[in-house]
This record gives sequence, C-alpha cells and structure tokens, in this order.
Amino acid sequence: MTVYSQHANRGKTQILATYQGPGGVESSTVTSLATSALAAPIVDALNRISALTTVPVSVHDRRDHGVAHYPTKHLAALTDLASRAGLLSGAYSLWYEYTCLELHQALADLDEALTAVPEPIRIAINVELETEARQLSEALAEYSEGTSVPETEGRRTWDFGQPFVTFDGGVDVLSREAREQLDRLEEGITPEEREKAIANLRVLVTACSRFPDMLGGLEEASLAIFAEPHDSDGYYLSVHAPEPGNDGADSWDVEICRWVPDDPDEDYEDCSSATGSGVVRCVLPASPGADEIADLLNWVEGQPDILAKWAEVRVGGVLEGTRFVVTECYDD
Repeated sequence: MTVYSQHANRGKTQILATYQGPGGVESSTVTSLATSALAAPIVDALNRISALTTVPVSVHDRRDHGVAHYPTKHLAALTDLASRAGLLSGAYSLWYEYTCLELHQALADLDEALTAVPEPIRIAINVELETEARQLSEALAEYSEGTSVPETEGRRTWDFGQPFVTFDGGVDVLSREAREQLDRLEEGITPEEREKAIANLRVLVTACSRFPDMLGGLEEASLAIFAEPHDSDGYYLSVHAPEPGNDGADSWDVEICRWVPDDPDEDYEDCSSATGSGVVRCVLPASPGADEIADLLNWVEGQPDILAKWAEVRVGGVLEGTRFVVTECYDD
C-alpha cells in the first residue's frame, strides 16, 4: 500500500515512501544512499513487493462465480525469512500462487540489492518492510474484524478495491486480465488437478524469468512460453505445459513454429501480416524441470538460427543439444 521513489537531495539519493494517510497522500524518507545507481534496484524491488503484497488482499476471488477473499499468508514473508518457503508451496489458486512466486523473487532481488549497501541502509529497509507488513495487517483486521486502529502520525491507510501501488502494480500478473485468464483455466477442475497445474506454472515462470529481454514470454491463458529471438527468420519456439481439466493436452510439449505471410506473394521480412504455423512438435515423456527449459531458451537466445535447423528434424530425430525427440512434423 506504498509507492516508492528516489530523489536527489544534498548530494545524496533519498528513497521516499508515499502512501495514503488519514489526511491524504503523505511521504516519508526511508533512507539515503550515496548514488542513484544503488537506490534504483532497491526502489524497484520495494515497489514490486508492495504491489504483490497489497493487490491480492484488495480484490475478490471470483472463481466459480463466487465472492471470496484471497489468503493473507504472504504478508509474513516480508519480515520472516523462514516464511518465504511458504510462498513456493501453496495450492490455493493459479493466480494467487503466481503472485506468491513473484513476491518470492522480488524479496530475493531486494536481498541482492542490499548486499551492495552499508548495514544502516539494510536496517532501514527492513524497518520499512516491518512497517508495511504491520500496518497492512492492522488495516485488514479492521476491515474484516472491526478491530479499531488508532490514527497515529505516519499511519498508512488501506481501502479494499483501491490499493495504493504503482500503476497496475507494475507486475503483469497483477492485471485483471491475467487473473481472469488463470481463473478460466481452473473452471471445473479438481483440487488435485489444480495442485498439478500450479506446480507446472511454477516451472514455466521460473524458466521464463531468466530471459526478461527475449521477445515473447509467459502466456497465462494457455500455460505456455512463447520465445521469438531476434534474427530468427520468422521461427519461434513454444513450450506448453498440460492444461488442467479433461479438455486440455495431458503432456508437456515443445514446438518449433514459423510465421507464414498471409499473402503468399510476400516474403516474411516484408509482409504486413502473418500467421503462426507449427513445423515440428516434441511430446515429452516426462515433465521437464525449470533448468532444462531455461537451457533450451538460453540456446535459442544465443543461437537464433538453431530454430531453422531444428525445424528440419524429422520424426524420431532429436533436436540438437537437447533430449527432445520429434514426435510430429506438421508438413509431412
């Protein structure tokens, strides 16, 4: 429920916390650092932590056409290192567990950023996290239980449905669209199917997070990674996890696809529109790990032309450098 920013002041860089108080928008200084370069990753991580902590308790869980509240277990991870493991082991819903995974990463990024600053700065940031967690917990108790919270100086207020965070939370998964897409995947599934789908989602997110600059990314609507490196001559890679429920695929697969110009007289480089078309497909006999998918993405990013070579492999052949066996060629 706080937005963080950095500002130059007397030769140093201040980190400011801005929040909604009883009298309106207020700001306070969290700490000061020697340079903007040191402050930037801390501010980024704090904003992500604030949004990922606040938004899940500020929206309704509308799965199965109901109206419920999301859990609050993630708040403890802000101040209790031992609680962070719980961010990676829940099975409440695809969307909520995705936000917990992103919160885990944001906290790890903050830890890394703090290794470059003096101890007093680290203490000040930890005090800030304690303040955020405590005051949000108190506000939630007031909202759900009617507990009275005294309006002290520097008090941060919170209103359900109106989280005070960076625009749209600054994290893709916090958007309403992402939440609704993941909720649709859960329609009609069993708790066991949900747990398996969440485990698969964690694999995809973990692998994809290592390549933030690659064109594409995670597609929540289909539990897939889309990766199109630059200079790939129109080829791209997709990695699909099994979709929950009886209607989706029941195995992992890797596909090499290519953009085909909608006008057959145009070349790909000059075409105005194109449609993706599968070339080869590898159905995997077992679930891959995040490291294995990351290795695949690393190869594609470093050698974009490898996609064209993989596209020429026939059924029974192995994609060079991987264990993936081609099980289907769409043009045969």
